[in-house]
Amino acid sequence: EVTINYRHGLPVITLMLPTRSERCQFTVKPVVTTVGAFLQDVRREDKGIERAEVLATDGSKVSDATLMEVLLMNDFKLVINNTAYSVSPPVKDKLNSEHATEMEDIKSLVHRLFVALHLEDHQIRKERELLQKVDHLKEELLPLEQMKARITDSAGAKTSRLLWVGLALMSTQGGALAWLTWWVYSWDIMEPVTYFITYGSAMAFYAYFVLTKQDYIYPLAKDRQFLHYFYRKSKKQHFNVERYNKLKDDLAEAEESLRRLRQPLHLRLPIQEISDKD
Repeated sequence: EVTINYRHGLPVITLMLPTRSERCQFTVKPVVTTVGAFLQDVRREDKGIERAEVLATDGSKVSDATLMEVLLMNDFKLVINNTAYSVSPPVKDKLNSEHATEMEDIKSLVHRLFVALHLEDHQIRKERELLQKVDHLKEELLPLEQMKARITDSAGAKTSRLLWVGLALMSTQGGALAWLTWWVYSWDIMEPVTYFITYGSAMAFYAYFVLTKQDYIYPLAKDRQFLHYFYRKSKKQHFNVERYNKLKDDLAEAEESLRRLRQPLHLRLPIQEISDKD
């Protein structure tokens, strides 16, 4: 037989231990104690108990995460080894509204205290996980960063050479037109030539716009040429740009999460203490 009595406002469950053949009382805190914790206390008291579970009146198993406060609202069955005990919790006197409000306030206070006591451990564990993730991502990025730096230097050098070659060609063209105008031919002959050269340049710029959907602006054209050299060099050296970008995004996300975790308002610590920890 399993009996339940209330003593000092707490339920006391009395049951017979199968191995020791004696009755034992278990005082539970219904607000914080779960069914699983209660069953663990029973097994701990009698090592000969191989099976201990709680069933509803319809035979369905009650989850170990269910609070004892919820369980004690209705009848249930306590199964110990091969014996099932029918348990009928006593009906508590109905509380008046003022007393019920006080009880709800106490429950809320207990919950806040529980969160406050375990918040620091959770934050320390989360910070450790984020630090390990950041270190792991940095280790993966290190060889990729070195390869990217080499590819960037090579692409930048090629782009600079292309710009200087363009300047040299334009200077050569200007010098050739001046020489043909003043020393070989006259302006009357060279004027149509310069017109068609100008018109051909305009056609080239328009073709650039048609192909790239961008105006021919020197900084944008330089960046486009740099990216062309960069991706071509990356393909030759088997540099995975997509994987590099994903690792960078993951690293930025982890560092941002770590920064938010270390915020003084989140940690509920003074700013000076946070600075000392960093």
